[in-house]
Amino acid sequence: MQRRAQRVERNQRAKRRGRVLVCAAAVPVMLVAAGCSSDSGSGDSTDKAAKAAASASASPSPTVQAAAYGKLPEPCKVLSKKTLEDLVPKGKSGKEGKSDDISTRGSCSWNSLDNNGVKGSQFRWLNVSMLRFESDVTRGPADKLAQEHFEKQVQEAQAVEGAKSVKTEPVAGTGDQATAVHYDLKKKEGTFKQQTVVARVENVVVTLDYYGAGLAGDKTPSGKDMLKDAEKAAKEAVGAVSEANGEGGGKAGGAPSKSPSKSPSKSASKAPSKGASDEPSKGASASPSKKPASKS
Repeated sequence: MQRRAQRVERNQRAKRRGRVLVCAAAVPVMLVAAGCSSDSGSGDSTDKAAKAAASASASPSPTVQAAAYGKLPEPCKVLSKKTLEDLVPKGKSGKEGKSDDISTRGSCSWNSLDNNGVKGSQFRWLNVSMLRFESDVTRGPADKLAQEHFEKQVQEAQAVEGAKSVKTEPVAGTGDQATAVHYDLKKKEGTFKQQTVVARVENVVVTLDYYGAGLAGDKTPSGKDMLKDAEKAAKEAVGAVSEANGEGGGKAGGAPSKSPSKSPSKSASKAPSKGASDEPSKGASASPSKKPASKS
């Protein structure tokens, strides 16, 4: 009996030692597995972060086509002496408008009063304004911004309060696109004949206003003749812009861009909009009020 009890006790001790050994062996395996799992996760996270950084650095920065024209001519020198003699025969030197940045905007005006004594007098007023746009990553390329402003200028000319017999027509051979708006404006001094020619060449918009009236009983000038003179002067001003930027054309009318607009004015057949000006980031107002004055 004693021997049997000793054998049972030895067997129980052997089983306990076996369980201890199995548990001890299992612990390193668990630690190794946990370590591998942790290393694998850390590596994946690092790889993903590295790939994301590489992808971000490889993405190109937004770009936009640079503006074709970088400067404007002197406003009071865009028209020849001969043209000024024809449009404002009794005018003196032009009056340059104020500008915070002459490379972005500029304007000049002239007026003329031809006094014929008891027969009355002939009044003329002429203004040329220029607005140059720069390309902007957010707003778009310069020529597109200029075209948008061109459209708004045409709409403004069509929407002048009190205008009668408003007519809009394209002007050929003047920059990339040009439109003339002409109408009558009756005042107590007489009937004023108003001509506005808006033209775009590349990223520059040129707006020419020309009006006249017979005062104190003198006859009303011919709107047809004044329109012809205004279109000629606008073509000359556009040519001066191109010439100032080193392109050919001079006073002839400017060099159109390689991809000019198919239509001289998208707004020519539409109802005018009263929301008007698209201003660049710098500069003061480029053009005076379109309402004519009765005196010089």
